Amino acid sequence: MGASPSPAADHALSRPRRRTLAALAALVALVAVGASALLDLRPPALRPADAPATEFSAERAYTHVPLVAGRPHVAGSPANDAVRAHLEAMLRDLGLEPQVQDTVAEEAGQLSGAAGGATLARVRNVAARLPGTDPTGTVFLVAHYDAVQTGPGGNDDAAGVSAILETARALTSGPRPRNDIVFVFTDAEEACLCGASAFADDHPLAAEKGVVLNLEARGRTGPVIMFETSPENAALVGVFGRGAPHPVGTSFAVEVYRALPNDTDFTAFLDAGFVGLNSAYLDGGAIYHTPLDTPASMDRASLQHHGDNTLGLAREFGRIDLADLTAGHDATYFPVPGGLARYPGWLVLPLALLALAGVVVLGWLARRRGRVTGRRLAAGFGLALVPTVVAPLGAQLLWAAITAIRPGYAELLDPYRPIWYRLAVLALAAAVLFTWYALTRRTVGPAALAIGGLGWLALLGVVLAVLVPGGAYLTTLPALAGALAGLVALTSRPDGPVPVIAVTVTAAVAVVVLLPTVVLLFPALGMGMGGVAALFAVLLGLAALPVVDLLHPEAGGQRGMAALRARRLGALPAGAAALVAVVLAGVGLAVDRFDAAHPAPTHLMYALDAGTGQARWLSHESDPQPWTGEYVDGRVSVADDFPGIGDDELLGGPAEAADLPAPRLDVLADTTTAGERTLRLRLTPQRQARLVTLHVDTSTATVRSAQVAGRPVPVEEREGRWGFGVVFHAPPPEGIEITLTVEPRADQIALRAMDASDGLDSLPGFRPRPPEVGVAGSHSSEMLAVARTYPL
Repeated sequence: MGASPSPAADHALSRPRRRTLAALAALVALVAVGASALLDLRPPALRPADAPATEFSAERAYTHVPLVAGRPHVAGSPANDAVRAHLEAMLRDLGLEPQVQDTVAEEAGQLSGAAGGATLARVRNVAARLPGTDPTGTVFLVAHYDAVQTGPGGNDDAAGVSAILETARALTSGPRPRNDIVFVFTDAEEACLCGASAFADDHPLAAEKGVVLNLEARGRTGPVIMFETSPENAALVGVFGRGAPHPVGTSFAVEVYRALPNDTDFTAFLDAGFVGLNSAYLDGGAIYHTPLDTPASMDRASLQHHGDNTLGLAREFGRIDLADLTAGHDATYFPVPGGLARYPGWLVLPLALLALAGVVVLGWLARRRGRVTGRRLAAGFGLALVPTVVAPLGAQLLWAAITAIRPGYAELLDPYRPIWYRLAVLALAAAVLFTWYALTRRTVGPAALAIGGLGWLALLGVVLAVLVPGGAYLTTLPALAGALAGLVALTSRPDGPVPVIAVTVTAAVAVVVLLPTVVLLFPALGMGMGGVAALFAVLLGLAALPVVDLLHPEAGGQRGMAALRARRLGALPAGAAALVAVVLAGVGLAVDRFDAAHPAPTHLMYALDAGTGQARWLSHESDPQPWTGEYVDGRVSVADDFPGIGDDELLGGPAEAADLPAPRLDVLADTTTAGERTLRLRLTPQRQARLVTLHVDTSTATVRSAQVAGRPVPVEEREGRWGFGVVFHAPPPEGIEITLTVEPRADQIALRAMDASDGLDSLPGFRPRPPEVGVAGSHSSEMLAVARTYPL
């Protein structure tokens, strides 16, 4: 009989078993934490139409959506008038007194593409006040009731409008709040934010400013994210955290949005000195601004989320002293299971420096105890940069390959069914991380790689703390947790449970902090920027490296074929993840095909010069799809002929001239004083037009001053022939009056007038789109523009 195994051999044989059990336990714990974090992002369950009167019911709110978004209703259209009438009637039914602000307002924010002039609109805002019992200020609930010309706005922004109407019903059904609540439905948001600008600047109800809660939608589903705040938001975020029943928001999103050129009505209120919060749901962006943005497309759970938070915040802001909202600093905040974690902005840099110091101490102690060498630490730090670069680059290359196969994606914010592509990006990030780890673990060592990864997290946290403070938590907190866990592990018995518990807690912190960010980044940025989500997925992996190492078969002390087998087993997760990424991308291409329910978006418009009788088709598409290619055949310059379109060069092709009139330009007065000529003009569209434009040929005159509908507008000549211009949305049938004071440079001054309507079906030569071809979400899709030059 053979000899019995020694106790030492039994102990050695049990080590792989204990390692496997520890890995499984850690994975189960992390899956539970991750599931909890993601489940907490889900919109709440619907409340039925017979819910208590003081509660928000998405089923009740939804009854308004088909009435608001039954058809396209661009600002100034008869359809928009009908929506406004519905809003007035609903507010009156609640015992409120709606007011209609009928005025002309200028675009909020920066100068538009009007070539040195201004963008304006005739707007008709609807507002009603619910008086408070002892007001310390005013809370404004804001949504826009107009829609783009290409779609009915079932989500953008019938969601916000219906949520406010149901919130108003719930508030009037219960005790009156302490503070005034004003319900504001703005006009011409899609055109120029002009309605919000008019209300914030000129409406009597807005004279004392206050707190604005703006409601938006840029998709059809998903959680409602509070993505923008006014500066010095710590007190506001505190109210959001306790007042919103389902608070989803991150200070990182606020930092990103502040850096982007995007605007909503909230911009106009911020410019006017209001404070507040801006919220929207974002997923399902493929339908954004398209004919598919119908009432039926709305996920009512997202509407419930919008309404629950709006009602809760209206009550909380309606209860507190609004004079106490000045905090003097921004807060750092992010969602955690059960609520919102937050801490003051003045802690951001100290925490980042503490995390960096903790990682440095961890490296020093690991070297002192013989766990790593200085050379391996340096190698681990340098090599940890590899996956953070390769994974985002790989994600972008993957999407480039997918769009090469399916070029129609270039015109979409996101694919119709993006889940497969999102999972492919995550699998690709995992493949990069596992491959990198399998190739470097034996030569550099797991401890050096883990500390190197934490070093990059900590260093990035310091950089973010200086440049983007609201986003520093994303790397600072995992780095700090990792440093503390590493110190605990180094001072504990290596074969005991404490090191495993410590690294599992570290990974759990990373999961709570980074996983929701990864998930929310996909709909926020779209697949075109999937590399950003891949970056944060890799950062999550770096923070969890010690747990990843538990999955790696032990090779220490093994030689020859045993070590080789261990390395091959270590590479299995990398190969599996890479295969999964390829399969998921293939499934996405197979599943997300363009069809009648999910058409390929195309962009086309028509431009006619009524003076010369020449017409052309135009398109924004960079690589024309087959249907668009039937109309356009190359790039053409449009700046000289159609400056009101706002582009210098587009795809173009010849078109048959339609019998359409240009806008009429009448001279009401023409006087010359001290070498300057003052022209009082009336620009009148000769058909139902969405907008009119007037541009001055600045080679024939220098514009000194200008007024539109009695409002002075800025004058700043830009490059090009038509160096000054005015764009006016929702023009009244009687036209608009424009006064120009110019210094002539030629015997005649050349003015270029243009108007634009929507719809190409009646044009000669137009062939309707087949069912699988759709309309791109653009403010110029389906535009029909007619222009003429007037010499004066």
